[in-house]
Amino acid sequence: MKILVLDVGGTNLKALATGQRVPRKVASGPTLTARRMVAAAKKLSSGWSYDAVSVGYPGPVLRGRPVANPKNLGGGWVGFDFRKAFGKPVRLVNDAAMQALGSYEGGRMLFLGLGTGLGSALVDGEVLEPMELAHLPYKKGRTYEDYVGLRGLERLGKKRWRKAVADVVDRLGRALEADYVVLGGGNAKLLPKPPKGARLGDNANAFRGGFLLWKDAEKRARARRGKRKPSQRSAAKTGRRRKSGR
Repeated sequence: MKILVLDVGGTNLKALATGQRVPRKVASGPTLTARRMVAAAKKLSSGWSYDAVSVGYPGPVLRGRPVANPKNLGGGWVGFDFRKAFGKPVRLVNDAAMQALGSYEGGRMLFLGLGTGLGSALVDGEVLEPMELAHLPYKKGRTYEDYVGLRGLERLGKKRWRKAVADVVDRLGRALEADYVVLGGGNAKLLPKPPKGARLGDNANAFRGGFLLWKDAEKRARARRGKRKPSQRSAAKTGRRRKSGR
């Protein structure tokens, strides 16, 4: 099964498909509506073949659908028919959840995405739980995102921002009883070393998570192939020989 993975961010739209090694990207920003994202994704994936699409979405998602438009992008996301637009099956999850899935190495893991905003997700065994921690009150009338998102970085400067990141990692890690915290997102690279109890992730893990979203579908497909009767398998092989002229 070949998958096209789209990582939709506030700065860039990135794409990678099964069998490809180098992602492609294009600038996103406040003019990127859902319809324009699909058009841009089709251009980015020109020449690639794929059977299904995974979308990492920078906003809250419920049952595979956006429930609010992203703050840093254009509108038109809520109620948009992605399957119809792509002409293929689509699985859409919160972007932090997709990167968290690709970063998971067992235990109870909290993922924090340090980008334009603050993404968050919790993974525990086979349970992936997207979270909306960014806009919870933190201190001085501001939210967690106001301190460790891009606005916080610009307001505080790197040194104070790093201290805020360490404090947020400690507070949220303890509150959610995480075994470890993974820091991803574009601004994680600004940390010379991760705070205590955390490790730095790799943004490429977002693509890995996008491929893993379809792992269950691949298992079911293999199971269906395995359940075919011997006569069906023989007929299928015979059909392939006839098509090839053998």
